[in-house]
Amino acid sequence: MRIAINTGGGDAPGLNAVIRAVVLAAERKGWEVVGIRRGYEGILNDDPDGLIPLDRQAVRGITHLGGTILGTTNRGNPLDFPVVQPDGSVEKIDRGDELVQRFRDEGIDALIAVGGDGSLRIAAELERRGLRVIGVPKTIDNDLASTVVTFGFHTAVQVATDALGRLHSTAESHRRVMVVELMGRDAGWIALFAGVAATADVILIPEIPYSLEKVCEKIESRYDGENGFAIVVVAEGAKEQNHDAVFLEKEPVDGMPRYGGIAERLAHEIRERTGKETRALVLGHLQRGGEPVAYDKALALRFGAAAVGLIDQGVSGCMVALDPPDVVPVPLEEAVAEMKFVEPEGEMVNTARSMGISFGD
Repeated sequence: MRIAINTGGGDAPGLNAVIRAVVLAAERKGWEVVGIRRGYEGILNDDPDGLIPLDRQAVRGITHLGGTILGTTNRGNPLDFPVVQPDGSVEKIDRGDELVQRFRDEGIDALIAVGGDGSLRIAAELERRGLRVIGVPKTIDNDLASTVVTFGFHTAVQVATDALGRLHSTAESHRRVMVVELMGRDAGWIALFAGVAATADVILIPEIPYSLEKVCEKIESRYDGENGFAIVVVAEGAKEQNHDAVFLEKEPVDGMPRYGGIAERLAHEIRERTGKETRALVLGHLQRGGEPVAYDKALALRFGAAAVGLIDQGVSGCMVALDPPDVVPVPLEEAVAEMKFVEPEGEMVNTARSMGISFGD
């Protein structure tokens, strides 16, 4: 058996742990493992170094490392692949069948595709076209409905919580409002969990459109005492009522909108309306980098080993998912059919409200 593994989409703490578990579990069965560099580019672009052999030595000591030794990309979708034409224009073409044939030419029997909803949709389509595929869910946003949690999420929350904790002292010292932008395009899980853990005063998430007036009312109430200050946590995809989300690039050339700028805009609006000294901070890719926390390491290792186990059982077209206490297979079609959003009336939101945290609604 010769299997391949790739990592696609945004990086997440725990990717290297998945790779190590796959290699070690496969090696015990006498299988060969190859890694595909940069999503599918390594096999699609005739790169002489695009496929690399992975053995025990190659994955030694990588469990604690952030990022991915294979590299990744959130561009170059093989089903909608950008090709520059002679006139300089860009045309999107479907290279899916070509990609499946490349796997056959390389003698690869199965693919373990590690990624978020976009990467797993690609994997599901490749499986329909004849490639044997097992998916591993990866997203710090925790927005895949078929698994209780994705690896990388807990690390992102920990990084954000630590940062918010450090901001408390400087905000209090200067009596400032600190507006902190966290990742979360469509789902506010990171902002919600980090905001609650760090005892923020306001949490703004995509699922609950906010009123600027309500946000400012909460901030004003924080200045009733001598040591007034406020911490506002905002997911990058949060939006004001009757307004769109804020984008750095809404229609870029590659077709992938870039969220960003909500913290700076919100800080300006709060300062204008309340007169309070306000600062904005974008935590950005710090949430993706560095060593994964123990929970994410363990979950990533479980997912990698389970993926190899499914291949050994002859399974294809499934994603491994956490259904405590077990890791179970879920059909890929089902895994990408529905996203997991914060429930506005859910327990975690109600917990935050009961502690006086405002969602600006």
